[in-house]
Amino acid sequence: MSTVKPTRTGDRQAGEGSPAYHHGNLREELVEQALKLAEEGGLLAVSVRAAARLAGVSPAAPFRHFPDKMTLMTAVAEEAMRRFRAEIALALAQEVDDDPMLRIRAIGRAYLDWARRNPTHFEIISSRRSIDFDGSPSLGRENAEIQAQIEALLLEAAQRGLLRCNDRHLIQIAARALVYGLARMLVDGHFPSWQVADADIEGTMAKVLDLFVDGLVKERPRPEL
Repeated sequence: MSTVKPTRTGDRQAGEGSPAYHHGNLREELVEQALKLAEEGGLLAVSVRAAARLAGVSPAAPFRHFPDKMTLMTAVAEEAMRRFRAEIALALAQEVDDDPMLRIRAIGRAYLDWARRNPTHFEIISSRRSIDFDGSPSLGRENAEIQAQIEALLLEAAQRGLLRCNDRHLIQIAARALVYGLARMLVDGHFPSWQVADADIEGTMAKVLDLFVDGLVKERPRPEL
């Protein structure tokens, strides 16, 4: 059985087809070139010098922006997080129902869609050994904002009496584990070994997410006939 590969066309959507380095945007160009290196050769292929070479500048030029590989990869992760937040905002804007559990499901689907379209971004932002997550104010802040967004929805669901489990922190961890695990299975090519055809992977992930979210909700009373 052939293995579907998550598309990587979205990973460089901001820089695709952009001209080479122009004076004043070296930092942004280096981030784009680092992403290109990761797409083509994996995370181990990325180096500050290699990014400089692709940007067409001297090997020493990048070091005032990125003294080492980790600072460069952290900048790529920060860009990935910005794009992921945009995916969440779009998903919530398109979810017209104010049911908090449906909105949580929309966030989960946005995560899976983002990982499917941007597997390199997913791998970089998920690798705590390759980036300085704790040293990046923006990564920590945006991650906390996503958690707060979900917590607010869970609190609303609890206040409406919808949740089977009252431990909202535990629900957050379980939800994170689920969507991260599904995305990891997709990016690493595990679904075929679970008898999921290539064409069915996206739908299967959505069904698993639905199963999880539905399991969090108490059975709602049926309307009287």
